[in-house]
Amino acid sequence: MDPSLHHRLTQWRRHLHAHPGLTLHEQHTAAFVVEKLRELGVSEITPGVGGHGVVATLRRGSGQGANRAVGLRADMDALPIQETNLALPWSSTIPGVMHACGHDGHTTALLGAAKLLLDDTSWSGTVQLVFQPAEEGGGGARAMIADGLFQRFPMDRIFGWHNWPGLPVGTVAVHERAVMAAGARFDIAFEGHSGHAALPHMTRDPMLGLGHAIVALQSIVARGVDPLASGVVSVTIARAGEAQNQIAGRAELMGTARWLDESVGDYIEQRIREVAAGVAASFGLSAIAHFSRGVPVTANSAAEREIAAGAAAAVAPLRRDMPPAMTGEDFSWFLAEVPGAFVWIGNGPAEAGRELHNAGYDFSDDVLPYASGFLAEAAKRALAG
Repeated sequence: MDPSLHHRLTQWRRHLHAHPGLTLHEQHTAAFVVEKLRELGVSEITPGVGGHGVVATLRRGSGQGANRAVGLRADMDALPIQETNLALPWSSTIPGVMHACGHDGHTTALLGAAKLLLDDTSWSGTVQLVFQPAEEGGGGARAMIADGLFQRFPMDRIFGWHNWPGLPVGTVAVHERAVMAAGARFDIAFEGHSGHAALPHMTRDPMLGLGHAIVALQSIVARGVDPLASGVVSVTIARAGEAQNQIAGRAELMGTARWLDESVGDYIEQRIREVAAGVAASFGLSAIAHFSRGVPVTANSAAEREIAAGAAAAVAPLRRDMPPAMTGEDFSWFLAEVPGAFVWIGNGPAEAGRELHNAGYDFSDDVLPYASGFLAEAAKRALAG
């Protein structure tokens, strides 16, 4: 990448970091994207897709290749986290909101890919640049799909990426199939009978059920899932009680579950419901359990995986030995509609609070040439058939 373009992209990335748009509130980010696309010379831009989503279309050439289309995706939203990098000139100016997951870098890298493709006359076909809102639990991918993304902007395949702390800057990791996990949220409410804490025999204590349920729930994977498979059940919130001398009438717990194979997800859901019912019966309580599935497994298609690996090797160091992560990714909904691949690109060391979703995180601008180069190269290889 030309150093002047890298400098330009760095300035854009830092602007986005300083002015983050929270999930479902990305209107200023979307307006910035539209402004910069026009500045680059992109004429075919559609804002307002699935909320604050933006789709820009690049077309070039004629003949057989011109009939092919590929999508490149970047997510735009920030998180409700108070940034601690206050010494940075580009630290967040929005209290309680920051780009703690690097979506500012993802968005900027796709703008960079647009510039690289505009300046390259070697390709023929259509490239759809998909700037997605609301990735952080806001349902942005599904909203864009519901708004006719793949009908209004046809594409044969789609590619995306995520920066990855812990990988050297620019190293691209391509997984064989599963990249990131499917997930769900669950909650269980135990209803009992409240009363004086000194007279427990006159109550039905839901706190007792809550305590036993925590142990049982977090044993589901350890004693029910094949050790060679992957699953997580974590209880993360527990609530009960109003006074120290009262046994409460209601206790609630909440948590999250993750898996890489749908059969494991089905088993986890079944066991959570069984644990809730069994614990309630043991202590004379009633229980209501909810299990709400979120994103599916983010899984690469075989052909697109190889396109991604070839593109990565052309512009950066390539890794093909990374295990999947149990985090989830909204891009999985796009992969449920069209074939594609999702890769990780190293963001450098993860120590000293530089992990994803940490208040001290910052995207490394040194990643931008690798990420933009990968996206442009993947598009060209996909269009070449």
